Amino acid sequence: MPHNKQILLDNRPTGEAVASNFKLVSSETPKLQDGQVLVRHHYLSLDPYMRGRMNDSKSYAAPQPLGQVMQGGTVGEVVESKNAKFSVGDKVVGFGGWQEYSVVDASQVGMLRKVDTAHIPLSAYLGAVGMPGVTAWYGLMKICEPKPGETVVVSAASGAVGSVVGQLAKARGCRAVGIAGGKDKCDYVVQELGFDACVDYKAHKDPKSLYAALKEATPDGVDGYFENVGGVIMDTVLARMNAFGRIALCGMIAGYDGQPLPLTTPQLILTNRLKVQGFIVSEHMEHWPAALTELGTLVATGKLKFRESVAQGIEAAPEAFLGLLKGRNFGKQLVKLI
Repeated sequence: MPHNKQILLDNRPTGEAVASNFKLVSSETPKLQDGQVLVRHHYLSLDPYMRGRMNDSKSYAAPQPLGQVMQGGTVGEVVESKNAKFSVGDKVVGFGGWQEYSVVDASQVGMLRKVDTAHIPLSAYLGAVGMPGVTAWYGLMKICEPKPGETVVVSAASGAVGSVVGQLAKARGCRAVGIAGGKDKCDYVVQELGFDACVDYKAHKDPKSLYAALKEATPDGVDGYFENVGGVIMDTVLARMNAFGRIALCGMIAGYDGQPLPLTTPQLILTNRLKVQGFIVSEHMEHWPAALTELGTLVATGKLKFRESVAQGIEAAPEAFLGLLKGRNFGKQLVKLI
């Protein structure tokens, strides 16, 4: 059986996550039982939510257990099968974690999904046609409820989720405005993805300057806001929200190190009768088929663009993940394992 390199969570972070929180080990893959398949992972997905699960605190999901393989989405190929529904060579999406191989009980519903790579790259099933894409679709469509002519703002606009939000909003006749860090990311969001404007938060060091830039980009105010960051950025957008605006609260990456993120003007939620709704996309599986159908069609026809940052080898996963938390990635962060 092949040797399997794995990254474990060795200890929990105190404050910022560091490379020494992780541990690289190697083990033999176990022999398959009836109903199981052996998957060789081609790509591993790195996502901001993983930082929250490293903490031993109450959340929407159980903490990542110590001494076990870091959890995460994967795409790969079936290399051995004892399940009639899966054949050697099938390309599959699963939740194999930070390792090169995984043994999956494929008889359990939802554990493994076959995908077609004829028109959609395998890696895209971890991004635009995967969990990040569905996250964007659900938050925009079901919470922000965009209408033609409205203004939709999204933070972390060049990332795997934010980039899809803006493109879907444009497709529905909205003005799409991004917030991103750095001129290169903002240029990409406007020139490549087709947003109407993008505010570079790194160029505006104080709240007044940031607000002025956002005001210029949203002359008619903000009707829908897709939040990935929190902190001063959320405060700034909250001050631009129109009456009866909708906010989809997807991520609060500014607070993942455990520091509180107080709102400076929460009264605006009442004053403008805003809807603010947090969501976890895995709790809305009934919407995944419709979302994946639209996203897959858009990617296959070249109408939905995406970008990937790719680290090489399982050993690179911890540093790539820490870079993601600092905004060093450009687009979807992946680790290539073959």
